[in-house]
This record gives sequence, C-alpha cells and structure tokens, in this order.
Amino acid sequence: MSTTTTTSIHQTLVPTWEGNPPSDAVDQPFQALARGDRNGVLKLRGIPSFKDPYAKRQWIREHMAAAFRFFGKQGYGEGVSGHISVRDPILPHHFWMNPFAMHFSLIKASDMVLVDSSGYVVEGGNQAMINEAGFMIHSEVHRARPDAVAVAHAHSIHGKTWSGFGKPIEMLTQDACNLYGKVGVHAEHGGIALAQEEGRAIANALGKTNTAAILQNHGSITLGQTVDEAAFLFYSLEQACQSQLLAEAAAANGVVKKIIPHDVAQFTADSVQTPNNFYLEFQPDFDLIVAESGGKVLQ
Repeated sequence: MSTTTTTSIHQTLVPTWEGNPPSDAVDQPFQALARGDRNGVLKLRGIPSFKDPYAKRQWIREHMAAAFRFFGKQGYGEGVSGHISVRDPILPHHFWMNPFAMHFSLIKASDMVLVDSSGYVVEGGNQAMINEAGFMIHSEVHRARPDAVAVAHAHSIHGKTWSGFGKPIEMLTQDACNLYGKVGVHAEHGGIALAQEEGRAIANALGKTNTAAILQNHGSITLGQTVDEAAFLFYSLEQACQSQLLAEAAAANGVVKKIIPHDVAQFTADSVQTPNNFYLEFQPDFDLIVAESGGKVLQ
C-alpha cells in the first residue's frame, strides 16, 4: 500500500496517512463529505498512522493537550473533575492521563502522565499524581472496550444537568445524529467513583458499540479511536444536551417537538459516524489552539 507523507506542525513528527490517500474504497461516507477535483486527486485525509511508535506517542500527547485546552475553552472544567485517557502505543495495558488538579487550559503535551494497568504512575511521562476516580472509570472502560483508544469524561454544565433525568437524548437536530444509536445511559449513580464497581457499571452502560453514555446525576463520557474523536463527540453530546434542555423548556409551554424520524437519522448517522470524520471534525479546533498557544501546547 502506498502512502503520502506530510510534515507535522511539530517538526520532529512525520506522520503517514492511511490508504492511497486514506480509505480509498473502505470509507466512502467520509470521502462523500467534501468535493475535490474532477480527477479524484484531491481527497480528504483522515487519521494518520506512524512507522515510529515513539512518534505516535508524542503525537498522542500533543493531541491530548489540545483536547484539554479545548475543554478549558468550553468551560468543561470544575475543580479537579474531568479526565481524558488514551492507550499508549508502545506499552500494553498502559495509558496516558492528565495530571491531578491542573487546569485544562494550562495543559501541555509534556504534562501527560503515563500509568500502568493498576493505575500507578510509571516512568516515561510526567511524574505527577492522577485523579483516582478518573482511573477507576477509565481503566474499566478501556478493559471492557479494547476498541476504545481514547476515553473522555467531564462534568460539563448541560451534560450533567440533562443527566439528572436519566434519559437518552432525542434526535432534535441534524448534529444530534452524530450520536444516533450510540448513546447509553448509566441510570444508577453510585457516588464518586472510588471503587471499580462504579467503573464497571459505566462500562456496562457503554455496552459493546456505544460511543457515549449519559451518567445519571454525574455527567457524560465519550469514546473514540483517537483523542480527537472522543473530544469532538463529547462536545457534540454537550451541545445536544443543551438543545434538549432548551427544547424541553419550550415543550413544557406547549410547543410540540419534531423528532427526526428513524430513517433520516440513520441515513445521517451512516454518513457521519466514521472515526476519520470525527477526527477531522476536531482539526479546526486543534489548529486554532496550536496557533493561539504559539505552539506551547505541543511542548
């Protein structure tokens, strides 16, 4: 399989792109989202792959840092709550997490902490503490879902408010279809997750195929094959929860909601629910955060 090489913003990394260009005939919905030239030379490029696993590790940490800065800009932080984890590409059963009690908007790539399967900090990353509840949640989700490379969780205001109803979101908007058929509900809040049982219950709510779950009286959680996907889906779910709350307020005053019918929602979902698309959806914000930080987020 031939590859096309491009230079990363971070000059030490040279990612190659999947496919020729990516996903030639295996990701047609992704290619259908944009139009290039008549000869089909201009194509969308999705998730990069790496020949060097250490370059991939650095790329993961950079994109994690950007995801946290994005969460900070959106106001998803609340004290020490909220965490993102990503599987390490080199060490089996290890993953990267954010340091405990560091504001999302300050996080850089070098701040990421590497932990083992028992949640203990190991060499190779920042020597800092992590959130215990975060490990209990993320470790169980990673264990139950080997397809989930990244897991994102925060106590965003609209997500946690809607979670108080213990109900899934409705397909009120086209954007909500990013999550059609992919949102579970963890309907029994067990308090702060300082035991594995709560993490397992959250993993069960995600099931085998969901990319998101609403955690009753708690917040939201999303999964992705990249941290970019997990971050974008978290944002998409938060936006859907805000729309839902607004719609419920209007409906309480007699305004009838119009739900997108199944066939239309499924068609939209089939068009957008690909890892390449959700990775790409985050790239405008990634580029903006790199520019706004003067590249410091990559350090």
